[in-house]
Amino acid sequence: MNSEPALQLSPSTGDGQTELHDLWVIVNGEVIERRVEPRLLLSDFLRHTLGLTGTHVGCEHGVCGACTILVDGVSMRACLMLAVQANGLSIQTVEALGSPDQLNPLQQAFRECHGLQCGFCTPGMLMTASEIVERYPNADEAQIRDLLSGNLCRCTGYQGIVQAVMACAKPHSESK
Repeated sequence: MNSEPALQLSPSTGDGQTELHDLWVIVNGEVIERRVEPRLLLSDFLRHTLGLTGTHVGCEHGVCGACTILVDGVSMRACLMLAVQANGLSIQTVEALGSPDQLNPLQQAFRECHGLQCGFCTPGMLMTASEIVERYPNADEAQIRDLLSGNLCRCTGYQGIVQAVMACAKPHSESK
């Protein structure tokens, strides 16, 4: 007979309650401090705790890219990261890019190049594109397509999205 205690997936306080962990993050420039369960996904923290519903949840396996955010400037899948793993880090969601009244250049390019249709993939595409424009301003069309390949879109055929990224990358690189 096995006398080892049963495996617990989350630390318990002994009264059936899950132990909470302190979380300190910067989200869209604002310092956020909360106590969270250790198993809370970052996507759920952003959407349900902070009300930042621009981060979409599609496949919940990191395949579709709809939940892409920037963590310390690098694109990450919020559905694959626990909120506690973001402790001490800076997070940027699509809400930080602009507003309906004042689009940022990338959002404007998506609009002008018809880089969106249903809009479900758009937040993740915009966040990935933000990283591309910042980190790879001289990327050519083939490189942009490769860098966007982790984001799925079932509506646009990608041409408008690629054109939008190229439109923003070129002026960005000329200004340096």
